[in-house]
Amino acid sequence: MNLIQVKGIRCYSYHGCLQEEALIGGHFEVDIDLWCNFKPSAKDDDLNLTINYVDVNRIVEEEMAKPSKLIETVAYRITNRMKNAFSILDKSRVEIRKINPPLEGDVSHVAVIVEE
Repeated sequence: MNLIQVKGIRCYSYHGCLQEEALIGGHFEVDIDLWCNFKPSAKDDDLNLTINYVDVNRIVEEEMAKPSKLIETVAYRITNRMKNAFSILDKSRVEIRKINPPLEGDVSHVAVIVEE
């Protein structure tokens, strides 16, 4: 099995349980790991036989643009979209980091990970 990674997708989104988060928004980063067999695409040098990074980025941006209270919800939406978009996908890992969350204390980020 092979691995495609798209790391550090930066988004400004409106996720959070606090009213201020829904109004003001915040910075997020998303990492995607996609396990699949891309050997046929490598052999034939054919983009149609693998997972296109442009499509991965577009899916993440579309799902991050839909406000949600929980980044857990967003991570599962991204996971499900990846499954539906890429027939060669065997397994995925989605990590969403909320940068500078509104917590007491000096916290660089909180994160959720969905691996399926």
